[in-house]
Formats: sequence, C-alpha cells, structure tokens
Amino acid sequence: MKVLNCVCLTLTIIGAINWGLIGFFNFNLVDFLFGEATALSRVIYGLVGLTGLYLITFYDRATAEA
Repeated sequence: MKVLNCVCLTLTIIGAINWGLIGFFNFNLVDFLFGEATALSRVIYGLVGLTGLYLITFYDRATAEA
C-alpha cells in the first residue's frame, strides 16, 4: 500500500506542477512532452485525476489520527 500511496502522491504533485505552469506561464508540460490531445496525454490526465480521487481518502486518515 505504501508504494501505491507514493505513486499517487507523485502523480498528483506532477499534476499540480503542470497546473501551476499553465496558470503562471500558459505552458502545458504534458502537452509539450507527449503531444496535444494524444492518447498518452489523455491517459496521463486520467491517471492524475484518479490519483486525486484516491487521495481524497487521506482526509479520513488525517482526521482519524487527530
């Protein structure tokens, strides 16, 4: 489970950095690296979205420890 958590956290951080680049510089790193609206870029966006949903469960863990 620890590996899954680390992978999800890493993908979410990559997504956050990408959104920061879009917001500040109008530069989409995923599109730059993998092409605009390619199957691979859509998979990456999908994985980042799924990891965000998975990380929502961390709220339950954080409040249970407090």
